[in-house]
Amino acid sequence: MAEEIGIVDLLQLFGFDPKSRSKLVRHQDKRWDSQRILREGWLDVYQSFQARPVFDNLDYIISFVGIGGTRARLVGVYKILGRRTGNAGSFPEACPYPEWKDSAYFYELERQSGFEALEHRVVVEWGRGALAWHQYTTNKTVTEVLPKGHLLRLFTDYLDFTLTFQELRYLFVNQEANREWRARLSAVAGIYLILDTITGQQYVGSAYGSDGIWGRWASYAADGHGGNLLLRELVINDRAYPNAFRYSVLQVLPKTVVSAETLEWERLYKEKLGSRATGLNAN
Repeated sequence: MAEEIGIVDLLQLFGFDPKSRSKLVRHQDKRWDSQRILREGWLDVYQSFQARPVFDNLDYIISFVGIGGTRARLVGVYKILGRRTGNAGSFPEACPYPEWKDSAYFYELERQSGFEALEHRVVVEWGRGALAWHQYTTNKTVTEVLPKGHLLRLFTDYLDFTLTFQELRYLFVNQEANREWRARLSAVAGIYLILDTITGQQYVGSAYGSDGIWGRWASYAADGHGGNLLLRELVINDRAYPNAFRYSVLQVLPKTVVSAETLEWERLYKEKLGSRATGLNAN
Protein backbone atom coordinates (compact mmCIF):
# COMPACT_ATOMS: atom_id res chain seq x y z
CA MET A 1 0.00 0.00 0.00
CA ALA A 2 1.41 3.39 -1.01
CA GLU A 3 2.31 5.71 1.84
CA GLU A 4 0.06 8.75 2.16
CA ILE A 5 1.53 12.22 1.75
CA GLY A 6 0.36 15.16 3.82
CA ILE A 7 -0.08 18.79 2.85
CA VAL A 8 2.81 19.94 5.03
CA ASP A 9 5.07 17.29 3.49
CA LEU A 10 4.15 18.52 0.03
CA LEU A 11 4.48 22.23 0.78
CA GLN A 12 7.83 21.63 2.44
CA LEU A 13 9.15 20.23 -0.84
CA PHE A 14 8.43 23.65 -2.37
CA GLY A 15 10.08 25.67 0.39
CA PHE A 16 7.48 26.03 3.14
CA ASP A 17 8.89 26.16 6.67
CA PRO A 18 6.91 23.67 8.79
CA LYS A 19 8.11 25.39 11.98
CA SER A 20 6.44 28.67 11.06
CA ARG A 21 3.28 29.78 12.87
CA SER A 22 0.48 29.00 10.44
CA LYS A 23 -3.12 27.97 10.02
CA LEU A 24 -5.00 25.98 7.41
CA VAL A 25 -8.04 27.94 6.20
CA ARG A 26 -10.97 26.36 4.37
CA HIS A 27 -13.35 28.84 2.73
CA GLN A 28 -16.88 27.49 2.40
CA ASP A 29 -19.43 30.12 3.34
CA LYS A 30 -23.22 29.75 3.08
CA ARG A 31 -23.51 33.50 2.51
CA TRP A 32 -21.27 33.58 -0.56
CA ASP A 33 -20.15 31.06 -3.15
CA SER A 34 -16.46 30.80 -2.27
CA GLN A 35 -15.59 28.96 -5.47
CA ARG A 36 -17.24 31.61 -7.60
CA ILE A 37 -15.50 34.35 -5.62
CA LEU A 38 -12.23 32.56 -6.37
CA ARG A 39 -12.98 32.32 -10.09
CA GLU A 40 -14.00 35.98 -10.20
CA GLY A 41 -10.70 36.96 -8.60
CA TRP A 42 -11.99 38.31 -5.25
CA LEU A 43 -10.91 35.59 -2.83
CA ASP A 44 -7.84 37.52 -1.67
CA VAL A 45 -10.07 40.45 -0.72
CA TYR A 46 -12.65 38.14 0.88
CA GLN A 47 -10.19 36.45 3.21
CA SER A 48 -8.47 39.71 4.17
CA PHE A 49 -11.62 40.99 5.93
CA GLN A 50 -12.52 39.08 9.09
CA ALA A 51 -15.14 39.47 11.81
CA ARG A 52 -12.76 38.19 14.49
CA PRO A 53 -8.96 38.36 14.90
CA VAL A 54 -8.52 34.77 13.71
CA PHE A 55 -5.15 35.35 12.01
CA ASP A 56 -3.39 37.09 14.90
CA ASN A 57 0.05 35.82 15.94
CA LEU A 58 0.55 33.91 12.69
CA ASP A 59 3.23 34.06 10.04
CA TYR A 60 1.20 32.40 7.27
CA ILE A 61 -2.18 31.07 6.31
CA ILE A 62 -2.55 28.18 3.87
CA SER A 63 -5.82 28.82 2.04
CA PHE A 64 -8.24 26.31 0.56
CA VAL A 65 -11.78 26.36 -0.84
CA GLY A 66 -14.25 23.62 -0.02
CA ILE A 67 -15.19 21.48 -3.01
CA GLY A 68 -17.92 19.28 -1.57
CA GLY A 69 -18.14 16.99 1.39
CA THR A 70 -15.10 17.46 3.57
CA ARG A 71 -12.61 18.00 0.77
CA ALA A 72 -10.74 21.21 0.09
CA ARG A 73 -8.59 22.49 -2.78
CA LEU A 74 -5.45 24.54 -2.21
CA VAL A 75 -5.59 28.20 -3.23
CA GLY A 76 -2.21 29.39 -2.03
CA VAL A 77 0.13 30.26 0.82
CA TYR A 78 -0.13 33.81 2.20
CA LYS A 79 2.19 35.73 4.48
CA ILE A 80 0.52 37.94 7.08
CA LEU A 81 2.07 41.40 6.93
CA GLY A 82 -0.16 43.15 9.44
CA ARG A 83 -3.63 43.87 10.77
CA ARG A 84 -5.75 47.01 11.00
CA THR A 85 -9.41 47.85 11.48
CA GLY A 86 -11.80 46.83 8.75
CA ASN A 87 -12.78 50.38 7.83
CA ALA A 88 -9.09 51.09 7.20
CA GLY A 89 -8.71 48.07 4.95
CA SER A 90 -7.84 48.16 1.27
CA PHE A 91 -11.05 47.57 -0.69
CA PRO A 92 -11.09 47.71 -4.53
CA GLU A 93 -13.83 49.92 -5.99
CA ALA A 94 -14.77 47.24 -8.53
CA CYS A 95 -15.39 44.55 -5.90
CA PRO A 96 -19.12 43.66 -5.95
CA TYR A 97 -19.27 42.68 -2.26
CA PRO A 98 -19.26 45.99 -0.34
CA GLU A 99 -20.59 44.30 2.81
CA TRP A 100 -17.13 42.86 3.44
CA LYS A 101 -15.97 46.36 4.36
CA ASP A 102 -18.13 46.19 7.49
CA SER A 103 -15.86 43.52 8.98
CA ALA A 104 -14.05 44.42 12.18
CA TYR A 105 -10.58 43.46 10.99
CA PHE A 106 -8.48 43.68 7.86
CA TYR A 107 -5.35 41.56 7.35
CA GLU A 108 -2.74 42.54 4.83
CA LEU A 109 -1.88 39.29 3.06
CA GLU A 110 0.85 38.58 0.53
CA ARG A 111 0.60 35.54 -1.69
CA GLN A 112 3.87 33.61 -1.58
CA SER A 113 5.57 32.58 -4.82
CA GLY A 114 7.02 29.14 -5.37
CA PHE A 115 3.80 27.18 -4.84
CA GLU A 116 2.22 27.84 -8.26
CA ALA A 117 2.56 24.20 -9.34
CA LEU A 118 0.30 23.20 -6.43
CA GLU A 119 -2.27 25.99 -6.45
CA HIS A 120 -5.82 25.03 -7.51
CA ARG A 121 -4.67 21.42 -7.97
CA VAL A 122 -3.93 19.85 -4.58
CA VAL A 123 -6.98 18.42 -2.78
CA VAL A 124 -6.90 17.46 0.90
CA GLU A 125 -9.30 15.66 3.20
CA TRP A 126 -10.30 18.25 5.80
CA GLY A 127 -11.73 15.64 8.13
CA ARG A 128 -14.59 15.62 10.60
CA GLY A 129 -13.93 19.14 11.78
CA ALA A 130 -15.26 20.69 8.56
CA LEU A 131 -17.04 23.44 10.51
CA ALA A 132 -13.71 24.51 11.98
CA TRP A 133 -12.77 26.54 8.93
CA HIS A 134 -9.46 27.75 10.39
CA GLN A 135 -7.18 25.32 12.20
CA TYR A 136 -3.59 25.36 13.30
CA THR A 137 -1.61 23.56 10.63
CA THR A 138 -1.58 19.78 10.69
CA ASN A 139 -0.42 17.37 8.04
CA LYS A 140 -3.82 16.70 6.44
CA THR A 141 -3.84 13.92 3.86
CA VAL A 142 -3.49 14.87 0.19
CA THR A 143 -6.13 12.84 -1.65
CA GLU A 144 -5.75 14.10 -5.21
CA VAL A 145 -3.68 16.32 -7.49
CA LEU A 146 -5.86 17.74 -10.26
CA PRO A 147 -4.62 18.55 -13.78
CA LYS A 148 -3.45 22.06 -14.54
CA GLY A 149 -6.22 24.45 -15.52
CA HIS A 150 -8.76 23.02 -13.06
CA LEU A 151 -10.51 26.01 -11.46
CA LEU A 152 -14.17 25.04 -11.67
CA ARG A 153 -15.91 23.09 -8.96
CA LEU A 154 -15.90 19.33 -9.42
CA PHE A 155 -18.92 18.03 -11.30
CA THR A 156 -21.46 16.44 -8.95
CA ASP A 157 -24.90 16.46 -10.59
CA TYR A 158 -26.62 17.82 -13.68
CA LEU A 159 -29.16 19.88 -11.75
CA ASP A 160 -27.03 21.49 -9.04
CA PHE A 161 -25.02 24.09 -10.95
CA THR A 162 -25.22 27.27 -12.97
CA LEU A 163 -22.34 28.50 -15.13
CA THR A 164 -21.45 32.05 -16.07
CA PHE A 165 -20.38 32.73 -19.65
CA GLN A 166 -16.75 33.02 -18.55
CA GLU A 167 -17.00 29.69 -16.73
CA LEU A 168 -18.55 28.08 -19.80
CA ARG A 169 -15.73 29.36 -22.01
CA TYR A 170 -13.20 28.20 -19.42
CA LEU A 171 -14.56 24.64 -19.71
CA PHE A 172 -13.95 24.55 -23.44
CA VAL A 173 -10.53 26.21 -23.31
CA ASN A 174 -9.37 23.79 -20.59
CA GLN A 175 -11.12 20.59 -21.65
CA GLU A 176 -8.47 18.17 -20.44
CA ALA A 177 -8.41 19.65 -16.96
CA ASN A 178 -12.21 19.53 -16.88
CA ARG A 179 -12.69 16.20 -18.60
CA GLU A 180 -15.27 15.09 -16.03
CA TRP A 181 -17.51 18.00 -17.06
CA ARG A 182 -16.95 17.14 -20.72
CA ALA A 183 -17.69 13.46 -20.18
CA ARG A 184 -20.85 14.03 -18.17
CA LEU A 185 -22.31 16.74 -20.42
CA SER A 186 -21.45 14.74 -23.55
CA ALA A 187 -23.19 11.65 -22.17
CA VAL A 188 -26.72 13.04 -22.15
CA ALA A 189 -29.24 14.96 -24.18
CA GLY A 190 -31.49 17.40 -22.39
CA ILE A 191 -33.28 20.69 -21.95
CA TYR A 192 -31.27 23.69 -20.79
CA LEU A 193 -31.91 27.25 -19.65
CA ILE A 194 -30.04 30.48 -20.40
CA LEU A 195 -30.91 33.27 -17.97
CA ASP A 196 -30.29 36.91 -18.86
CA THR A 197 -29.36 38.33 -15.45
CA ILE A 198 -29.85 41.92 -16.65
CA THR A 199 -33.51 41.59 -17.69
CA GLY A 200 -34.51 38.33 -16.03
CA GLN A 201 -35.62 36.94 -19.39
CA GLN A 202 -35.06 33.26 -20.14
CA TYR A 203 -34.14 31.16 -23.14
CA VAL A 204 -35.06 27.46 -23.24
CA GLY A 205 -33.13 25.19 -25.58
CA SER A 206 -32.67 21.50 -26.29
CA ALA A 207 -29.58 19.44 -26.98
CA TYR A 208 -29.33 16.06 -28.66
CA GLY A 209 -27.00 14.22 -30.98
CA SER A 210 -23.66 12.48 -30.49
CA ASP A 211 -22.13 15.14 -28.21
CA GLY A 212 -25.25 15.87 -26.20
CA ILE A 213 -25.40 19.02 -24.08
CA TRP A 214 -21.65 19.51 -24.38
CA GLY A 215 -21.89 19.72 -28.17
CA ARG A 216 -24.69 22.29 -28.08
CA TRP A 217 -23.03 24.45 -25.45
CA ALA A 218 -19.82 24.53 -27.47
CA SER A 219 -21.50 26.97 -29.85
CA TYR A 220 -22.44 29.31 -26.99
CA ALA A 221 -18.88 29.23 -25.69
CA ALA A 222 -17.65 30.13 -29.18
CA ASP A 223 -19.82 33.15 -29.99
CA GLY A 224 -22.10 33.85 -27.02
CA HIS A 225 -25.37 33.34 -28.88
CA GLY A 226 -25.24 29.86 -30.46
CA GLY A 227 -27.10 31.09 -33.52
CA ASN A 228 -30.33 31.82 -31.61
CA LEU A 229 -32.15 34.82 -33.08
CA LEU A 230 -32.88 36.99 -30.04
CA LEU A 231 -29.64 36.09 -28.27
CA ARG A 232 -27.75 36.95 -31.44
CA GLU A 233 -29.37 40.39 -31.57
CA LEU A 234 -28.26 41.10 -27.98
CA VAL A 235 -24.69 40.04 -28.74
CA ILE A 236 -24.48 42.00 -32.01
CA ASN A 237 -25.55 45.15 -30.16
CA ASP A 238 -23.13 44.54 -27.29
CA ARG A 239 -20.22 42.09 -27.68
CA ALA A 240 -19.86 41.93 -23.88
CA TYR A 241 -23.51 40.98 -23.36
CA PRO A 242 -22.87 37.23 -22.98
CA ASN A 243 -21.29 38.03 -19.60
CA ALA A 244 -24.86 38.51 -18.37
CA PHE A 245 -25.88 34.95 -19.27
CA ARG A 246 -26.13 32.02 -16.85
CA TYR A 247 -26.38 28.43 -18.13
CA SER A 248 -28.08 25.51 -16.38
CA VAL A 249 -29.73 22.17 -17.12
CA LEU A 250 -33.48 21.78 -16.64
CA GLN A 251 -33.87 18.12 -17.55
CA VAL A 252 -31.58 15.30 -18.58
CA LEU A 253 -32.62 12.86 -21.33
CA PRO A 254 -30.87 9.77 -22.68
CA LYS A 255 -28.95 10.37 -25.91
CA THR A 256 -30.97 7.55 -27.48
CA VAL A 257 -34.11 9.67 -27.35
CA VAL A 258 -35.35 10.76 -30.77
CA SER A 259 -35.12 14.44 -31.63
CA ALA A 260 -38.91 14.80 -31.87
CA GLU A 261 -39.31 13.76 -28.23
CA THR A 262 -36.56 16.16 -27.13
CA LEU A 263 -38.25 19.01 -29.01
CA GLU A 264 -41.56 18.16 -27.35
CA TRP A 265 -39.92 18.48 -23.92
CA GLU A 266 -38.44 21.79 -25.06
CA ARG A 267 -41.89 23.03 -26.11
CA LEU A 268 -43.32 22.05 -22.72
CA TYR A 269 -40.66 23.97 -20.79
CA LYS A 270 -41.16 27.03 -23.00
CA GLU A 271 -44.84 27.00 -22.05
CA LYS A 272 -44.12 26.46 -18.34
CA LEU A 273 -41.61 29.32 -18.16
CA GLY A 274 -43.28 31.65 -20.66
CA SER A 275 -40.03 32.06 -22.55
CA ARG A 276 -41.81 32.68 -25.86
CA ALA A 277 -44.34 35.17 -24.53
CA THR A 278 -42.00 37.22 -22.33
CA GLY A 279 -38.58 35.66 -22.80
CA LEU A 280 -35.87 35.09 -25.37
CA ASN A 281 -37.37 32.28 -27.44
CA ALA A 282 -38.48 33.55 -30.85
CA ASN A 283 -40.49 30.40 -31.63
